[in-house]
This record gives sequence, C-alpha cells and structure tokens, in this order.
Amino acid sequence: MITRQLGQQGPHVSAIGLGCMGMSDFYTTGIDPREAIATLHRAVELGVTLFDTADMYGPYTNETLLGQALRGKREGIYLASKFGLVRSEDPHARGVNGHPDYVRQSVDGSLERLDTDYLDLYYQHRIDPQVPVEETVGAMAELVKAGKVRHIGLSEASAETIQRAHAVHPLAAVQSEYSLWSREPEHNGVLETCRRLGIAFVAYSPLGRGFLTGELKAPEDFAADDYRRFNPRFEADNFYRNLALVERVKALAAQKDISASQLALAWVLAQGSNVIPIPGTKQRKYLESNVAAIGVSLNTDELNHLDEIFGAQGAVAGARYDAQVMTLLDG
Repeated sequence: MITRQLGQQGPHVSAIGLGCMGMSDFYTTGIDPREAIATLHRAVELGVTLFDTADMYGPYTNETLLGQALRGKREGIYLASKFGLVRSEDPHARGVNGHPDYVRQSVDGSLERLDTDYLDLYYQHRIDPQVPVEETVGAMAELVKAGKVRHIGLSEASAETIQRAHAVHPLAAVQSEYSLWSREPEHNGVLETCRRLGIAFVAYSPLGRGFLTGELKAPEDFAADDYRRFNPRFEADNFYRNLALVERVKALAAQKDISASQLALAWVLAQGSNVIPIPGTKQRKYLESNVAAIGVSLNTDELNHLDEIFGAQGAVAGARYDAQVMTLLDG
C-alpha cells in the first residue's frame, strides 16, 4: 500500500481509503453486518488505514458498526467522521446544521459510537448557509485544542468557503464527489484551491455509486428503497445513456486486463498526489479488487481517451443528486 498525506501537517494514510456508508444505509441490497465486519478486518490486513463514516449514515448505526469492528485495532487506523447533515422522518429530506453548539454535541455522540477517545479527521458534512463557516470552523478548532479531534475538514465546500475556513484553522482535507462522471471539482476551483493550500482532496463515490463498475445492467435491479432509484443519473433514460459510456470504459479496461472499477480508480489516483479516493463496498471481494487499483498505471493516451469519453459538457446524463439535495451543495 502506498500512502498520501492528509494536509501539510497531517498523517500519511493509505492512498485508497474505505467509504463505509453502504455497509449500513442507502444501498440496501446485500447489507450483511457480518460480511461488513469481515470486510473492515480485511481492509486492515490489506493496509487500508483511512476509514470514512458519518453520524447520518444509518443514522448513527454505521459509526456503531465501525466502533465494534475496529475495537482493539485503533493503532495505525485513521477514523474520519462527519457532522452537520441532518435527517428527518422523510427519508429523502435533508437539513444542515453548522451551529457551534451542534458541533460540540455531535462530536461527543460520534466518539461514543465509534468507541474512541478522538477522531483523526472530522468534517463538516455540508456547509450551513445560515452560519458563517468561520463560526463553525472555530468550534471545530476548539475540538482540536480539547484533543477530541486531530484534524478537520469540509465536505462539498466551494473554493471560496475552503479559503475562508482554512484562514481560521488549517484544513487537512476537503471531501467532494469526484470520478470519471463527476468532474465538478476540476471546474469550480476546488481541486486547484486544495493543491495551492496543501489540502488533501478526498474523492467520495469514485466509482459513481457503483455505476462505473460496469456491473449494473438495468435500473429495475435496485431494491425498492435503494437510494439510486431516486438519483437522476439512474433514471431509465439517463441510465441507458450513461451505460453506453461505461461500456467504453469496460473496453479500455479489457485491453489492460483489469476491471472497469480498477480503471476508474486508477484515473482518480492519477489526478494528483493529494487526491485520495474512498470507494465504498460491503464485500471483501470488491474491496480486494479496489485496493489492487494501486498497482494500475495509465499512460497519457489512456488518460486522454477517458477524458474524451467523459470530459465533454453534457456527456453524462442527469444531475448527480435530486433537486432538493442539490440545494445543499455549497456554491
């Protein structure tokens, strides 16, 4: 396993982390706590050190799962959790809360569920437009002073917000969706800002919520409550338009004798030494395949070919979230 650094002063973590959300929530098909725990243990064996969760996954149950699975394995493990994205009784509704009192309350709950004295990395999950980011980050900085948090970060923040937050307390990481079919960080200044300020960029959903694996065949295959049924890119017409793009990825992967997943992850890894993808999985076999992407290199022609497939404006059909969730994205 190779490593990459979380910020200028942070630890070196595995260049591929593990997104743990799907072990407890959203992608309901095949959720099995026993296999999830076995997958977490296997990740440790393979040298994965960065584990990503949030209080709203479940809600709360994903942090509890990690706390149980990683008990006694804390040394050398870097736990990242998040606060500020709030769920309600409506499974499709979301709110945000960046008030300092909420920050202090949230971290204590996460520490208890994760069965740990500190978090290595604590993100504001979504920016609260009603609370200046300076106030939220100021409260997060207090957690660092108190020893409850080692490093802080933001998720889905604009370039301007990142700069304002970083001026209050250094950010170790910024997390945003980034993959072959979600290229917004390249165009909105976030990737460039992170490079300039020495901030790690953590790419969530680097496999496009499973779409870039090439294993999804039809939108009807999802369980009735699977989150992707309500995602615009997975709606029938968009699904099949996007599937044509993935078929081209599969063809290039076949030429290299690797999987489409490994090709997609290798592309993310190639976008900069500060970029750390955190593909999610709840099964050991997919984890092992994802980690093997560390050994895949892409030449200039291959990178250009992938850009030709996905880089053109309008190439990908559908927004990456529904309209309500899109309103929660900063900037």
